[in-house]
Amino acid sequence: MIVGLGFGNLSYAQDKAPAPSAKVVWLTFSEAVEKSKTSKRPIFIDVYTDWCGWCKVMDKNTFSDPKVADLLNEKFYAVKFDAEQREDVVFNGQTFKFVESGRSGYHQLAAALLNNKLSYPTVVFLDENFGMISPVPGYRQAPEFHMIAQYVSGGHYKSASLEDWKKDYKSPY
Repeated sequence: MIVGLGFGNLSYAQDKAPAPSAKVVWLTFSEAVEKSKTSKRPIFIDVYTDWCGWCKVMDKNTFSDPKVADLLNEKFYAVKFDAEQREDVVFNGQTFKFVESGRSGYHQLAAALLNNKLSYPTVVFLDENFGMISPVPGYRQAPEFHMIAQYVSGGHYKSASLEDWKKDYKSPY
């Protein structure tokens, strides 16, 4: 797990409009797990809900950014996971189900990925062996998200804190 990420203050200012051609190749969770079994790659999971406004903003401003889309497509298997989906998901011999709660409910896999802190949007990074690297809650603009994803995709989280690694990071923005 990433320790001491120190994301501090969130900025909610909108990014400049990204190029319309940028597109992340989204997979289901099961598809990403199957692909990773034969061609190892970390898995990136966008845990969202249909009613989450900041999830929609992140789709529009962050995931459609060409630099972010390219990084996710090249270095990760990218998954969009609806935290309120009703379909079962089998993973590591366990079946995760939808749980009725209040007006709707939640999916057990979302709860597991988010350490039972159901906050949206939250993105999750898993390593090549499906081990949890870290959930990262909250809206992230493209430059900040790109930095975090580059930190994870390069394996830097194994040897340096994000704060230390950021000192040498060269932003493409």
